[in-house]
Amino acid sequence: MTTIRIATRQSPLALAQAQWVADQFASRGHDYVIVALSTRGDDNTTSPLSSMAGVGVFAVEIQRAVLDGRADIAVHSAKDLPSITPDGLRLIAVPERRDPADVLVGRSLAGLGPGATVASGSPRRRALLAQRRPDLNFVELRGNMATRLATVGGHVDAIVTAAAALERLGWSDHIAERLDPTWMTPQVGQAALAVECAADSEWASVVAEIDDPVAHRAVAAEREFLRELGSGCSVPAGAYCRLDGDELVIDGVMAATDGSRVLRATRRHRDLTVGADLARELRDDLGGSDLPGWRA
Repeated sequence: MTTIRIATRQSPLALAQAQWVADQFASRGHDYVIVALSTRGDDNTTSPLSSMAGVGVFAVEIQRAVLDGRADIAVHSAKDLPSITPDGLRLIAVPERRDPADVLVGRSLAGLGPGATVASGSPRRRALLAQRRPDLNFVELRGNMATRLATVGGHVDAIVTAAAALERLGWSDHIAERLDPTWMTPQVGQAALAVECAADSEWASVVAEIDDPVAHRAVAAEREFLRELGSGCSVPAGAYCRLDGDELVIDGVMAATDGSRVLRATRRHRDLTVGADLARELRDDLGGSDLPGWRA
C-alpha cells in the first residue's frame, strides 16, 4: 500500500468531508490524494431532486470510480447512498455522526410571517414544515451551500438545510433556528459520512479504523428502513435512530406532500431489522401506502 486515492464529489461540502477523512489517514501515517468527480446530481442543477430517477444521483459515479480502479475508497454523505450497496463494494466505516437536525437559515419558524416563502428541495422538509405552518409558500432549492445561502433575502425568507453541512463548512453562525428532530425527523443517514471500498480492498482494515460502531449501527438500521420502503418511494419519509444501551431506538415518518397527513411511529430492538419493521408499520399498518403519490 502506498497512497490512498479518495473519491468524492467536487462540491465544497463534499471536498471538506473528504478532507476530514483524508486527515484521519494522514494522522495514521498514510499518504492520500483526493479524486474529485462530478455526478449526475451535480451536473443537473435545475431539475428538482425529487423528479430525478431515484436515489444515487450523487453516489453512483463515486462508487463506479472505486469499482473500475480509479480510486481506492469512496466518501459519501450517508444520506446520498442507495439503500443497497452495489456488488463488489463494502460500506466499511461510518465515522462519528454530527448533529442530525435540520435548520432554518434567514428566519426562525416563529419569525416567518404569514405566507412567507421557504426554499427547500426536500419533500420531507416541506411536508413537515407545512404540517406546522400550512400558510407557508415553498419553492425549490438546488446548488451548493454558498448558492443556497445566497438565495435568502429578496423573494426567499428562509431556507432549510442540514445543521451538519453548515458545521462542516464552518458556517454555523448562519443558523436562525435548529428544528427539533423529534418532529422534524431527519433524512436517513443525515449528518453521517459513509466510506466504501472494494470488497477485497487492501485498505479495508485501515478504513475500519475510523469507524464509529455506534453511528454505523444506527445508520444501518435507518438504511434498513429505506430499503424496506424501496427506492421507488415517492412520499416524504425519514428516519432517525439512536442507541439506548444495547437497544436501537428509531423514529420514522411518512407524510402527504402537503403535510395534511403525517404518520409517525417509534420502534426499539437490538436487531437492525427494527428499521424494516418500522417501515412496514408506517406503510402497511398506519396507511402510508394510501398517501397520495405513493408508489413502490
